This record gives sequence, structure tokens and C-alpha cells, in this order.
Amino acid sequence: MPNADMTPDLLTQILPLTDSPTHLISAAVVAYLIGCIPFAVVVSRVFGLADPRSFGSGNPGATNVLRTGNKLAALLTLFGDAAKGAVAIGIAAAMGLNADLLGWIGLIAFLGHVFPVTLGFKGGKGVSTSAGVLLALHWPLGLATLGTWLFMAFSFRYSSLSAITAALMAPVFAVLMGLPTPVIVPVSLMAAILLIKHAGNLRRLLAGHETKIGSKKKAA
Repeated sequence: MPNADMTPDLLTQILPLTDSPTHLISAAVVAYLIGCIPFAVVVSRVFGLADPRSFGSGNPGATNVLRTGNKLAALLTLFGDAAKGAVAIGIAAAMGLNADLLGWIGLIAFLGHVFPVTLGFKGGKGVSTSAGVLLALHWPLGLATLGTWLFMAFSFRYSSLSAITAALMAPVFAVLMGLPTPVIVPVSLMAAILLIKHAGNLRRLLAGHETKIGSKKKAA
């Protein structure tokens, strides 16, 4: 018969308990709020550009900002969104949070980007934020995943295809690198959400209607 202690042990491996629940709750709240900062919208307003939710894919992210033709605005959006994941993890670590919980803090920051209270819970797809999370958690994992995105982007010029491929490979890289369960599970959940958020892009790719990187915006 199965050991009655197996389920609690498995849960502990996936979500290690911390001896400071206050730190965990505080870090989680801070991570979510950081994730909620809509850099695509903020940067677009600063540069006098149209709201990225009003054209192209309607996604408040760097790729859609790039469709305005303003590369600097797109770059700032990219770095801002990526920084959200890394900063959230850095703050949690500085607060003394158990290192095994940092992957979950990164996931919460990612969820803040995808489901931000600041935009009525309709945020971006999380590609840049997830990259920041991976780089902060384990830089070789982040570089391998980023390298996958860049290879696909330069080869095919589709941001969505690059993101889908990178999302599929991130958990695989995590396993191959021998990373612990508390990293593999949140990374896998981020990958799953990224794939769901790109369902429309996948349909357009299969239909041959997906726009390529650098395409100019189209009115909504």
C-alpha cells in the first residue's frame, strides 16, 4: 500500500515550507504588485505613442510596441518587463526568504504581468517577464531559454513561434540541468500559461496569418 506520508512529502518538495510566513506573504504581495506595472502602456504614453492595446495583436508587450516603429520604446518595454521578474526575486531573497521558494515568487510576478489588477486583469503574455525570472533563478537556464528564443526569432522572424518554442524548452532545460523540483514546477507552470496565452498566435501561424517581427502596426 502507498505510504500515507508520500503526499505530504511530495507537496513539501514542490512547495517547501518557510519558517517565516510573514516574509512569504509579503514577498508574494510585492512580487504581484511589481508584476502589475504595465511598462508597455507607461512607456508608450511617455513617448506619445498609441496604447499598445489598441492596435496589432492588442497585447501590452514589447513586440506590439515595436509595431509602432519606435525601437527605443520597445527596448525599454522589454527591459522593464524582464526586470519585473528579476527584481521580485531579488527583493524576496533580500528579505531572507527560503531560496527554494524563489521560483514561486517568480511565478507570482509573472502572474502579475499576465493578470494585472492595473489593467483589469488583462495583461501581456509574459515572455519578457518569464525571461527575467529564469535569469534570476538560474542564469544558465535563462540563457539557454533566451538562446532558443533568439535562434527561432532570427531564423523565422515570428515572435510568437519563438516564445512558444522557448516555453516548451524551458522545463526540459530545467530537468536536464538537474534543477530541484521547486524550480521545475513553477517554470513548467509559467510555460503552460505562456502556451495558453499564445493559442491565438498558434492558430494564426498555422493559417499563415501571423505577423512577423518588425511589422508596422495596423489599426484595430
